[in-house]
Amino acid sequence: MTEKVYNVLFICTGNSARSIIAETLMNHLGRGRFKAYSAGSHPRGEVHPLTLEILSRQGCDVAGLRSKSWTEFAAPDAPKMDFIFTVCDQAAGEACPAWPGQPITAPWGFEDPAGPHADLERQKRVFQSVATQISNRIRLFLSLPIDKVDRMSLQTRLREMGRENGGEASAH
Repeated sequence: MTEKVYNVLFICTGNSARSIIAETLMNHLGRGRFKAYSAGSHPRGEVHPLTLEILSRQGCDVAGLRSKSWTEFAAPDAPKMDFIFTVCDQAAGEACPAWPGQPITAPWGFEDPAGPHADLERQKRVFQSVATQISNRIRLFLSLPIDKVDRMSLQTRLREMGRENGGEASAH
C-alpha cells in the first residue's frame, strides 16, 4: 500500500523569499510524503539571491526554483492542494482564488527578509533567522499525525502554530 503524498502550497506576495524557502524546505524535509509548491499574489519574477544562498548552504536543491503567480494553482489542471499556508501577512489579507478541493489553510506569517535592511550583513542574518523559523515550523508540522487527526482539529492546530510565532493574519 502506498502512503498518501500531501500537496502543500506556500503563498506570499512576491514569491521571492519566504514562500520559496518554505517550498524548498518542505520538499527537502518532507522526504517524499509532501510535495510543496510556492506562489505569489504579485510575483517579483525572480528568486532573491539570498534565498538561493541560504537554501544551498543547507544542502537543498535550488535548481528550477522560480517566482510564479498563485493563478497557476487555481487552474483546473493544477495539482489539488491538501494544505495552503500564507507566509506573509500581506498575502493573507488579499482576496485569494478559489482553491479546488477545499484545502486546509492557515496563516504562518514571518518577517520579510527581503525588506529594507541597513546593510547586506544584517540582511543575511535576517534571511538565516527567517529560514530557521520556517524550518522549525515545518518540522513541527511534519511531526503531526495528520492522517490520524480529524480535519477540524488539524485546521485549529495549524492556525495555532501560526499564532505561536506572531502570525496573526487571516488565512484563505
